[in-house]
Amino acid sequence: MDFRDTPEEAAFRKEVREWLEANLEDSMRGGQISVGPAEERVEVLRAWQRKLYEGGWAGVSWPKEYGGRGASLIEQAIFYQEMARAKAPPAINVIGLGMAGPTIIAHGTEEQKQRYLSKILSGEEIWCQGFSEPGAGSDLAGLRSTAVLDGDHYVINGQKVWTSLAHLAHQGGHCIFMARTDPEAPKHKGITYFLVDMISPGIEVRPLTQITGTPEFNEMFFTDVRVPRENVLGEVNDGWRVAMTTLMHERGTLGFALSVNARIALDELIALAKREKRGGKPAIEDPVVRQKIAQFHVEIEALRLTAYRGLSTIMKTGVPGPEGSLGKLLWSESMQRLTDLAVELLGPAGLLESSKKDSEIERWQHAHLRARGHTIEAGTSEILRNIIAERVIGLPRLR
Repeated sequence: MDFRDTPEEAAFRKEVREWLEANLEDSMRGGQISVGPAEERVEVLRAWQRKLYEGGWAGVSWPKEYGGRGASLIEQAIFYQEMARAKAPPAINVIGLGMAGPTIIAHGTEEQKQRYLSKILSGEEIWCQGFSEPGAGSDLAGLRSTAVLDGDHYVINGQKVWTSLAHLAHQGGHCIFMARTDPEAPKHKGITYFLVDMISPGIEVRPLTQITGTPEFNEMFFTDVRVPRENVLGEVNDGWRVAMTTLMHERGTLGFALSVNARIALDELIALAKREKRGGKPAIEDPVVRQKIAQFHVEIEALRLTAYRGLSTIMKTGVPGPEGSLGKLLWSESMQRLTDLAVELLGPAGLLESSKKDSEIERWQHAHLRARGHTIEAGTSEILRNIIAERVIGLPRLR
């Protein structure tokens, strides 16, 4: 991997950076919209995605014929890097752009592509992911939701949990949904992938309020939900293969955004350590604090290099390797410890509600609480360690 940009990549990076400088308001930088009323955040993020869409930056890696830029994997990584470097918020329709849309492009009919893709790009229809279930989260193949063919429709029953953005999709969006269509088939077989209209009768969404006070995740209950046959994505009973496309895009180049965001967080932590006092001296002079910051630097540099290694694997083989699991594990646990230190440096103020809206204290508090979920979402640390043990080190399978 050559870490230097080619002339074409440098020009692409310059274009992204200049557009962000011209279009990203200061009030949206640095996680400032992570706090405050949820309704206001949703409207700000909807407007931000619309601006990205109008500027041609929504679905940057999508084929041009479906509204994207046709960017290469490296250019997509550059886009994530520049978004993170500018401290820009993500588009609100992250599941639609990063997971549902690419899967529809890969496996959908032309009718499905024409129906769904443009509204994903614009943010008009928000998407959620109906994969995890109680007892079938990290072990996704253990899902128990069922879909039974009844004429021209499948009748779906089941429960999903940890469904990000379902409360927004329920207002007029869709869900990528996996259900078992052949209960007699082996575990990874007999599963079908559906595109479900979230305003269909029989869908109940129950927001799960997190420790941050935000209902980012949801439970979903499907009771006799009728889904047209034409809403099957791919082939019936071949949903596991389709789902692998979704998960590949979830992990594909995400490591670049994670590594840059982690570097920004570390720089902000260093600035905090220089301002806050310990024993009358800047905390940065405390040898224990300095040692912890040095360790974060090593881990974040390892994360950056792992992201490049993962990109090399995808470019050579067309499928992601174990680098995504390595990077996600390292990032999630490092960010938990980094935000722990930030709140510790803030002292008593780190435990109190700030009287100033959108203050630095409030943002560190939010980051600290939100980081609790990092080691659960997108694969728990325990499952990731099993993957690394089996697929990288070559240890025997757990079971």
